[in-house]
Amino acid sequence: MAFDPQPLVGGAAAKTTTGAFGGLALVLQAVVVAIFYNAKLDLSAGEDLSKYNFYVGVALMMLVGFGYLMTFLKAYGLGAVGLTMYITCLGVEVAVIAESYMGKGELSIDFLTLLHGNFAVAAVLISFGGLIGKISPTQITALVVIELICYCANKVYFLQQYAESPLILDCGGTIMIHVFGAYFGLCASKALGPPAKADLNASRYTSDIFSFIGTVFLWLFWPSFVASDLPSGPEQTQALLNTVLALLASTVCAFGLTPLLTGGKITTVPIQNATLAGGVAIGATANLISPFGAVVVGSLAGLLSTFGFIKEPFFADVDTCGISNLHGMPGIFGGLVSVALPLFVHGTGINVAHQAAGLAGTLVVACVTGTITGFLLKALGTPEDSFSDETFWGCADDIAKQ
Repeated sequence: MAFDPQPLVGGAAAKTTTGAFGGLALVLQAVVVAIFYNAKLDLSAGEDLSKYNFYVGVALMMLVGFGYLMTFLKAYGLGAVGLTMYITCLGVEVAVIAESYMGKGELSIDFLTLLHGNFAVAAVLISFGGLIGKISPTQITALVVIELICYCANKVYFLQQYAESPLILDCGGTIMIHVFGAYFGLCASKALGPPAKADLNASRYTSDIFSFIGTVFLWLFWPSFVASDLPSGPEQTQALLNTVLALLASTVCAFGLTPLLTGGKITTVPIQNATLAGGVAIGATANLISPFGAVVVGSLAGLLSTFGFIKEPFFADVDTCGISNLHGMPGIFGGLVSVALPLFVHGTGINVAHQAAGLAGTLVVACVTGTITGFLLKALGTPEDSFSDETFWGCADDIAKQ
């Protein structure tokens, strides 16, 4: 008999799917434990303690930044913060295993390995922003495993980040993380289809304030995300400084353009998100560009992202958190900046043809694999009660009902 995926309703169906999720999570952890039996610690690197400081900053971005940024949904705060924690912890384990075996042929652990695991999780959390509130914990688990395998394969085999001469230069992940994560998530969400109910797909005053906590944490630690994969020295310092400058510029532009496009009032969503667009766009060139270039890139990214959030030109029907406007469009813009940079700055080490091919190819890989994943998630059964913690969490009685 053919399998006909149907929406899952609340009550007993939700309890059944949550139980299935619990068993799946424990089975996956048992598999991880078995694989780690052959893991080795790499204690040879002399700068592991400094990398640990970067690791803490990047982990804070994942757990607090992404988690609280998505608490804008008035009845999905537990899901935003709690499931972000689950995605991060499972995702780092899966990414460390996948990327280590693909790139190094063995499971060798140091702080750089954990940093790369968090970078990979960032791509999944970006994708989750398009799907949040619409998929069950079981579907989220499938998303984590499938997307991370696709992400690591794109990074290692196509972008060749473990080769002596990588296909592209992208220290802050503008292309390999933000573009991949955004369009993987958008295509998965498009394939999954719109939610059965969208009454709770809205914010309220207190949820918007909580979301600003995520914005602030992401803003503060974004330079660590961009520069932590670089060796200590002038290049890393340049990346840190330029990322701060780009964030300053995108923030001012977001505050300036928002009231001009909304009839005179500062609206919440662009300020929660577009203020971060400079960090997205500068990632591919932060260690190569001048301070003037950094503020130009940050300013243009802030304007582009703010316009996207207010006018919603793309994917508005399936993009819960606006990942097209924060990660997708600024990511493509930053990738194009990296393609054009050698025309203005000599000695960057960028191969224009390779950089363009890496950007275009990553878009294609993300869209194809994201679409396939979306259909797979749909086959697992999608909850009918969307955007509510009550579907899968034991909640206090004052949770929003409408």
